[in-house]
Parts: sequence; C-alpha cells; structure tokens
Amino acid sequence: MAGDYAVIALYIAGMIGVGWFGLRLAKTKSDYLVAGRRLGWFMYSGTMSAVVLGGASTVGGVKLGYTYGISGAWLVIAIGVGILVLHTLFARRLVKLRVYTVGEMLDLRYGGSTSAISGVVMWGYTLMLTVTSTLAFATIFKVLFNVPSWAGIAIGGSIVVLYSVLGGMWSITLTDIVQFVIKTIGILFILLPVSIVSAGGFDGMAARLDESYFELTAIGGDTIFTYFLIYSFGLLIGQDIWQRVFTARTPGIATGGGVISGVYCLVYGLAGALIGTAAKTLYPTLASAQDAFATIVEEQLPAGIRGLVLAAALSAMMSTASGALIACSTVSTSDLLSKLGLKKAVNEVGRNRVTTLVLGIVAIGIAMVVDDVVNALTIAYDILVGGLLVAIIGGLAWKRGTRQGALASMVVGTVVVITFMFVDGVEANSPIYWGLGSSLAVYLLVSFVTPRTSDEILTVWTRRLNGSAVAEEEAAKLAASKS
Repeated sequence: MAGDYAVIALYIAGMIGVGWFGLRLAKTKSDYLVAGRRLGWFMYSGTMSAVVLGGASTVGGVKLGYTYGISGAWLVIAIGVGILVLHTLFARRLVKLRVYTVGEMLDLRYGGSTSAISGVVMWGYTLMLTVTSTLAFATIFKVLFNVPSWAGIAIGGSIVVLYSVLGGMWSITLTDIVQFVIKTIGILFILLPVSIVSAGGFDGMAARLDESYFELTAIGGDTIFTYFLIYSFGLLIGQDIWQRVFTARTPGIATGGGVISGVYCLVYGLAGALIGTAAKTLYPTLASAQDAFATIVEEQLPAGIRGLVLAAALSAMMSTASGALIACSTVSTSDLLSKLGLKKAVNEVGRNRVTTLVLGIVAIGIAMVVDDVVNALTIAYDILVGGLLVAIIGGLAWKRGTRQGALASMVVGTVVVITFMFVDGVEANSPIYWGLGSSLAVYLLVSFVTPRTSDEILTVWTRRLNGSAVAEEEAAKLAASKS
C-alpha cells in the first residue's frame, strides 16, 4: 500500500496547497462567495461537473449498479438532465440577477420577506448535502488505512473544511478543476475499462448475471420517475448549483459550460452503473452493496494506480462537500444571520470564514451518526424540491405569483415532506409526491386570492433580468478606476 499512500498524500497536500493559494485571491465578499464572477467556460464546466458528481454519484452510483445493473445509472442521469435544463432555460437570467443566494432572488421577485423561510429550507438542504459527501469519506479511508468510519469521516471532512475556510469559492474552484481532471482519469479512463475487462467483458457479465441487470427499467419505473422528480428538479433550484452559476463571467459562458457539464454527467452515470455491474459479477456476495466501489478498487488495481482511483473518489466527494459547505455558509450569512438583527460585519470575508468553519464541524459530527449515503441525499433533495421548487420556478415563469403564495407553498411543502418521511419512511416516494403537490396547490390558491405583486416590484425584477445589475456594476467599476 506504500504506493497508494504516496499518491493519496500528494493529492491531499495538493488540495491544501491550492486552498492556501486561494487565500490570496479571496479579498472581497464576491471573491469568497462567487469567485469574483470571473470564470471562463473551461473552469465553469469543470467546477460545475465536480460539484454535482459527489460521493452519492460515485460510491452511491456504483452501489446502485451493483444492486440493479445498468438501470442503476438513472440517478446520475437525472442529475445530468437537471443540469442541462437549468443551463438551457434559466442560467442566462440567473447570471444577470447578480445575487448571491436563492433567497435573495426570491426577495427580489416577490418584494422581500421570503428569504428567511427559504433560507431555513435551503440551509437544511445544503447542510445535508455536505453531510452526504462527508459520510462517503468513510469508505475510502477504510480501504486505505483500515480505520473506523468515524475516523475516515473526520480525516476527509477536516481537509475539506480547511481549504474551504481558507479561500472560499476561489479555493473550491481551483481544487475542483484538479479534482475534475483526477476524477475523469481515475473513474472513466482507468476503473471503468479495468472493471469490464476483469469481469470478462459484456459477454462474461451477461453469462453470470441475471438478464435484469441489462434492462434499463429494472430499477422500477416509479423509482426512475422519482429520481427525475427529485434530482432533476433539485438541480434546478439548489443553492450549491446556483452559486456556481453565479461564478460565470458572462451568461453565454454559463449556458455553454453548463451544457458540457450536463453531457459529462450522463457519461459518468453510465460508467458508475457499469462498474457496479462488473463488481456484482466478480463479488456477488458482498455483505453490503455500499462496499462495491471500494472492493473492486482494492482487488483489481495495482498499487499506485489504486491510489489514483481512490484519489478520484475522494475528488468526487470533496468537490461536492466543499461546494455544499460554502453554499450553506452563504445562506447562513446572507439569508439567516442578517434576519436576526446582526449588524453588517466590517470584515464580511472573515465572518464567512468563521461561519464556514462552524458549519463544517457540525457536518462532520452529523456524518458520524448517519449510515447511508443515498438516503441522506434523498432527505436533502426531498426537502429542497418539496419546499422550494414551486415558489422558485413560479417566480421565474409566472407573474401572477405573489409573496403570500410563495411563503405558504414553502411552509406547507416542507411540513408535508417531513411528515410523510416519518410516516412512510425516507425511501418512500410519497414524501415528494405529496409535498410537491400540496406546495403547488397552495401556491396557486393563495396567489389567486391575494393582491397581485406591485408593478414597482415587477419593474425592478424585469430590469434585473434584462441585465441592469451588470451594467450598474460595470459603471461603478469605471467610475472607481477614474477616481
């Protein structure tokens, strides 16, 4: 394992080093939270791919492939479709708004007094998403060091928290690009072909597995529909995703880079399912499908190469964990702490660093008591989609939607989702069905019986969608340079 240790040590040192370099770039709130809104298409598409394809998409995707075969790809495919829809329909407008959070967009559209409630829901989502990827560290460090789960979570989580605190979105963006390259090489170019060849190719897998492993719908039509409902819609409205959209230098970069990222996700989803199918062929009696990824890496790859693939898995987990962590910190400072009557900090970057540190420690603690990566992700997305989807998409697409309707839909949708999780279980489809349905019904009903949003508010909203905020920022920069 010496070769593996060396590769992982270099990888970890590199991540911390890049994070330290990001410290020099994060001088303003815009730098720390959205990388100064300066990313070009390559960095944008790479960091977007990195943030959406985390531990659940990698370890969890292989787990689903081990359990269901090719149809296990649908979870990650649904994520890719969500990224494609977001960037073809909404990304241009989001970049023009020049905001930092989903809550700020809702306040702008509905006239204030919505970001506190939306912030609570988004805070819960981003925190659970951080927990999801932090939880997945246990699998990798168990293989490397044979340490208990809690120790693996503590090691991986601490690294993420360190570089995220140092440079914020700049550190996360720079580390994401490195992680994106490592993940692509390790998963797509090494582990995928090695797994298929070791399992005897497609013919060998077909001869040893039930034919259902090669049926696209074996996982079940209801499950596939729920994946699209939760993850595709969730990707449309998540703070962690929007915050990456806000980093694009121009609306065109956001659209083009996002489409590339969406296609990459589709390929990654199929690769994970095939790796899991190969693992089922080679190791049909694993005690837990969750161990499929770590087992095939440990047994099929030589030292050094094995370390690179494990670094690729760490890359997937760290990129999502860091993206969710900075999103949770942004929601906390912009949407929640400001509503508690706290005065605006003199050093906003410093306050964001402290908030990021505290939330990172909390996420590590929660991850130590949660035991299923896919269930944790389901909880996060159920709450997000059931609570916020209707108010956000309604605000972007329907002028008749009112602040009262948005508030009511957020409260009712969230309460119904959580209630049905307790009644029917986290893995049931009913929480998102009932939550989303009740949220939509309440939004329409309350919006129709309350006064229309004032023309003054809608005028400001329309101007921002048309790029007035960008023009104002450019004018301010020009004035500052002349003075």
